[in-house]
Amino acid sequence: MKVKVCGMREPANIRQVAALQPDFMGFIFYDKSSRFADSSITPELLAELPAGIKKIGVFVNESTDAILATVQKYNLDLVQLHGHETPRQCQELKEAGLSIIKAFSVDDSFAFESMLLYERHCDYFLFDTRGRHYGGNGVTFDWELLKGYLSDKPYFLSGGLTLGNLQTEAFEKLRPKPFAVDVNSGFEQEPGLKKVEDLKRLISQLRIKS
Repeated sequence: MKVKVCGMREPANIRQVAALQPDFMGFIFYDKSSRFADSSITPELLAELPAGIKKIGVFVNESTDAILATVQKYNLDLVQLHGHETPRQCQELKEAGLSIIKAFSVDDSFAFESMLLYERHCDYFLFDTRGRHYGGNGVTFDWELLKGYLSDKPYFLSGGLTLGNLQTEAFEKLRPKPFAVDVNSGFEQEPGLKKVEDLKRLISQLRIKS
């Protein structure tokens, strides 16, 4: 199972986490986020990352032109759309040559049928917990709801993930299995600053099982 570490912001911490070789690193380009990256990272910093780490830009209700400009500036590998982006915008970005992760906020009322119009234009889906913020709420949703996900599209599991709940029987029995786990606030000392030793344990734990 692959690992995405999201909400990276601090240059020294980015280098420390990159040394662990996660599969993906996420950088948030949403200026209302406490993990907003654009003011603290540089294209040169991201160019230093090992080639095996895919760089993901996270956007919330941003224009297509602004997304494309940021992708070009930082040479991003994928974009994650974490707001109310339409299937049409996903199509525009896909036609521009980008790989797309579309995030959905899940609670007991979530209908997986609402994702059908996105299927053709997205490479991955991401399931996060519906909360006050667009992400980083620090709580899990009821994973039993994922039994209603019948698509073949690979998905990222997000929302309040910690070393503890990723070692539970509930996670082991999760079906369909996620393509990747997306960790953020559950592995932080403070917003944007990750606990490197905890991430090292997580990556080792998941790769042993793969």
